[in-house]
Order: sequence, then C-alpha cells, then structure tokens
Amino acid sequence: MAATSGSAAVSAPALHGIDRMVRNIETGRFERSLSALTAVGAVVTATEIFFEHDSASFGNKLMWLPVAMGPIGAAAGIAGAVNHRMAKTFLPIASLTIIANGLQGTYLHARGIGQKPGGWRNARYNMEMGPPLLAPLLVTMVGGMGLLAAILRREK
Repeated sequence: MAATSGSAAVSAPALHGIDRMVRNIETGRFERSLSALTAVGAVVTATEIFFEHDSASFGNKLMWLPVAMGPIGAAAGIAGAVNHRMAKTFLPIASLTIIANGLQGTYLHARGIGQKPGGWRNARYNMEMGPPLLAPLLVTMVGGMGLLAAILRREK
C-alpha cells in the first residue's frame, strides 16, 4: 500500500466471522453475544434446577424461586441482545436478582447439609447425598454473565 503525503496510512482489513468476533471481544464489545449466552444459560440452568428440585418434591417453597428466575433471565438476556437500552436496564436488574438467588441457594444448601445426620462432621457423605453445595453457584455464574454483558460495549 502506498503512503500519501508522507503519512503511513494503513487501512485495516475487513474482519469477518471468527476474526470479527475475536476483535470485538478484545475491544470489550461483547454485549449482544453475552446477553444471548445469558438467555441460553438461564434456560438450561432453570431446567436442570427444576428436575433436581422436583426429585426433592420441592420440599421447600423457596425451591421454586430459581426455577421462576429462569424465564426472567432468558427474557432479560434476549431483550439485552436485541435492544441496547434493555441491556443497560432490565438485564442488570434481572442479573443481580439471579446472583442474589444463587447466593441464597448456596446458603440454603449448606444449611441442608448441616441438617443431615452427622451434619458437617460427616461432610463428605452429606455433600454427596444431600443438597449439592456448589450447584447454586452455577446460577450465580449465569447472573454474573448477564451483569458483565451489561457493562460491556455493544458489538459493531
């Protein structure tokens, strides 16, 4: 490429496909994609939680809360992927709610392990046979993805 008027004007090649996606991530432009991933993660996680809590017969009414948060997270993720304003308003509110619910679930699962015979003195057995201690943190990660999406810039 020839330089004009003593300047080294170099035009960047057009980016397509994976190169464009990588460039957007490198420059912090990942809002739409991460919003969509949040929607998918919310649906998958809520479905798994439904089956796990159903096998426990929804013994505590709070078990319905993360199941109900799934469609809300999915709607917020889709809205954030489609609309920039929703990505900056509805998505972070829904994501913070999901994070709070995940932390609450971690507490409740830890309490449930402590209530099993032998409690935390029999931690290994009770963690395997009781409520999964780290599972609610997966919900927290989905909320974290949505919160991160709200902070990032929109793709070009």
